[in-house]
Formats: sequence, structure tokens, C-alpha cells
Amino acid sequence: MLTTDRNPQPVIRMMRLQKFLSVAGFCSRRKAEEYIKDGHVKVNGEVVSVLGTKIDPKTDRVKVNGKPVEAKHDLIYIALNKPGGYVTSCSQKGDKIVLDLIDIQDRVYPVGRLDKDSTGLLLLTNDGELHHRLSHPSFDHEKEYEVGAFKPISDGALQKMAKGMPMMGTKTRPADVKRISARVFYIILKEGKNKQIRRMVRKMGNNVVRLKRIRISNIKLGNLAEGSWRYLTEEEKKELL
Repeated sequence: MLTTDRNPQPVIRMMRLQKFLSVAGFCSRRKAEEYIKDGHVKVNGEVVSVLGTKIDPKTDRVKVNGKPVEAKHDLIYIALNKPGGYVTSCSQKGDKIVLDLIDIQDRVYPVGRLDKDSTGLLLLTNDGELHHRLSHPSFDHEKEYEVGAFKPISDGALQKMAKGMPMMGTKTRPADVKRISARVFYIILKEGKNKQIRRMVRKMGNNVVRLKRIRISNIKLGNLAEGSWRYLTEEEKKELL
């Protein structure tokens, strides 16, 4: 049984179709919306292209491009120390992808991004709700990075990055910045614009030569070896969720 928001039905179990696809671990909610709008999703054999359509996950049969999607009850949360040279994607022709490093049968996908040359902490999950919360800046989740610059970086440059800088038609949010040495500093962001740290350093007349993420919210990279991964602990999951 499916309905739209324009004609809601008083069924407690009803769930928005895009939320179901993300909770089931098939894709992120944003990608689910694209699938729906493009007509790639069928419910009980009928194409559904209206966002806001609701389904009953226990009785309705959902397919994306002919592939059945079932509700997933076993949620997986993984921390990976991403090496350089890997693309944060589920598929990328001609490139190594982070999923090549995860040897499990269950489908998981990356939360957020680290560019190809960056290293450090990356979370992977089949929990679409967590993906949405960690990826959206309105939830204020902190991400901490260790940054190595090509040339010594001035106190003034660090102060400008801390206060916020004009970038890509807007202004970056204030950040916590701490110097480690002449060329190395820590920065904590609550947003994630495309290559934001690299762009900020470049605006200061310098370049990033090393960028490593060491923390996402309460999850720390710690001594996890580069290229290795682990499941989050129960305590980590409880605090993160």
C-alpha cells in the first residue's frame, strides 16, 4: 500500500520511499530522491516518481532498476583509515575506490568524502539516516584534520581561517585552529565544502601537501593503520547515534 503526502493515510508503519531506500542501505537519501524523480523506482510493479510517496516496508515490494530492495535490520558501522590514491566512491572507472579495502559481503557506502589525495578517518555504513545526519551541516558534527602546508603558515593566515573566509560565493563557518609547528596545524570544521581546507590554504598564498582527517564527531582515528578498518564499538555507536 502506498500513498502520497497529498493524501496521507493514518498508517503507523508508513515510511517515505526515499527514507526506506536509505534505511535499507541501498543508497543515500539524496541519491534515492534522484532515482525516484528519474523514474527508476517501482513499488508493487508500478513506477513511482513523486517525492513524498509513502510505503509500508513490511508489505510493499520495492525495486530500483529491477533490483529488489528489502529492509535491512543489521546496521553496520565501520571506521576506515583511508590511504592516499583511493576515491571516496562506490564506483569510479579507472580508479581505486575505498570499498576495495572493505572485505565484507554486506553493502556499505561512505559517509561524506575525502578527496583522492587526502588520508585518514572515513566512516562507512548501511544506515541511511546516519549518512544524512553526518553529511548535513545543520547537525554541527565536528570533523578534525591535521594539515601540512608547503611553506610556513603565518598566525594571521590561521586567524583568517578560524574567523571564516569568503569562498565559492559564500563564507566559511568559524573553525577551531591550533598550530602544531611552522607548517602543520589542526583545524576543526562543522561543514564540508568541496576541498575546503585546500582552498582556504591556497587563498593564503600557500598549498596543502598533507591532509589527514583524525576525527569525526566522537569517532577518533587513533592508531588504526593506514588501509585498515574496524567496526565501531557499542559505546562509539551509542554516542554517535
